[in-house]
Amino acid sequence: MTVLKVFEYPDPILKKKAAAVEKVDDELRRFLDDMLETMYSAVGVGLAAPQVGVSKRIVVIDYEQEEDENGNHLRGRPRYFINPEIVWTSEERVCGEEGCLSVPGQRAEVERFEKIRVRYLDYDGKEREILADDFLAIVLQHEIDHLDGILYIDRISRLKRNMLIKKMEKRREEEAREK
Repeated sequence: MTVLKVFEYPDPILKKKAAAVEKVDDELRRFLDDMLETMYSAVGVGLAAPQVGVSKRIVVIDYEQEEDENGNHLRGRPRYFINPEIVWTSEERVCGEEGCLSVPGQRAEVERFEKIRVRYLDYDGKEREILADDFLAIVLQHEIDHLDGILYIDRISRLKRNMLIKKMEKRREEEAREK
């Protein structure tokens, strides 16, 4: 498996609406495995294909990871979502702090639906549906947003977004000076 490059804000690929996947085959499954490896390498819980430069409607998630006694991340229950579509949302909403591999080092409170129902194709191309709540619902909404060219920072106030962007730019400048 290969660790892919994660594209960061403000790369234009992150603002583009992703295209549907036409066929689930071995080549796509290799890409799914590479996405998962990339997500684990970056210590994330979810990753959308546009974040690795591929404008396709693909998401991988593993929000059940744990750490062993040495601090090593152990894989939990990886899930693959091809052409995911939110088909139902609850009226209830929740707020939670979110971060993103494409907006490194930053976090903000984002309001999301408490529960959602998602229709998708799995790793083998079978149509599935899942009723998600709690953290899984938040992660799925965050990742599906990526497929529509939306970052979590697009869902917060302009003032908070501008502050996060300035912090991120300052962090990049500091990292560049250290090199």
